[in-house]
Amino acid sequence: MALLIRTLAAAAVALPLAASASTGVTITSYGHSALLIQGGGAKVLINPFKAVACAAGLAEPRVNANVILASSLLLDEGAPVASGKFLSQPGSYRLAGLKIEGISAPHDRFGGRRFGQSTLWRWSQGGLSFAHLGGTAAQLSPEDRVLLGKPDVLIVGVGGGAKVYDGAEAAAVVRELAPKRVIPVQYVSGKTPANCDQSSVEPFLEAMKGTSVKRVGRVLSLPGKLGEGTQIDVMR
Repeated sequence: MALLIRTLAAAAVALPLAASASTGVTITSYGHSALLIQGGGAKVLINPFKAVACAAGLAEPRVNANVILASSLLLDEGAPVASGKFLSQPGSYRLAGLKIEGISAPHDRFGGRRFGQSTLWRWSQGGLSFAHLGGTAAQLSPEDRVLLGKPDVLIVGVGGGAKVYDGAEAAAVVRELAPKRVIPVQYVSGKTPANCDQSSVEPFLEAMKGTSVKRVGRVLSLPGKLGEGTQIDVMR
């Protein structure tokens, strides 16, 4: 079944993503790996969480969205706290005027034997192409790289631990996919909560030394067309 899903996704990647207005997007961060992306006539929420483990102490993103894209059903990255069409399984979807591709990948570094599978997401919105890798620690396969393409905006976990890329691993993924903007997620800001195995964003920034970094705060506005080169936008 997994092979069939990935084969179908590989066939779909050759087709252009559904057109969306080139008006850009506004991205709001709720911490951990939860982002609300608004633009192109749609609202997409990624990885809504319960305030547990590494997300302890954060305000849960109880917002309304057209589409919710979760890396998995783990409570820190796919909790039922928001309103909208909830997607966590790989496949091809057309919702809210968007064409969305979900790609199955191991959640951990051991072929999924510890934490099962996660879903990587790819879609276009507001004239920009997105890839959401907020919940995996697995190396990208050659097929994954083809399916994800070269996104304008890459959302990638960087905090390390058992089921998230560490700084060096995330930097390797950035170099593989060569996005124009990188939004790091799944890292700890401030004091590390109990029962949390993740670290700060700093090891990732050190591994990406020489790349432009902007600390943009909680809200980020992106135009529908981005310049060349890679920039890291650190949100919180």
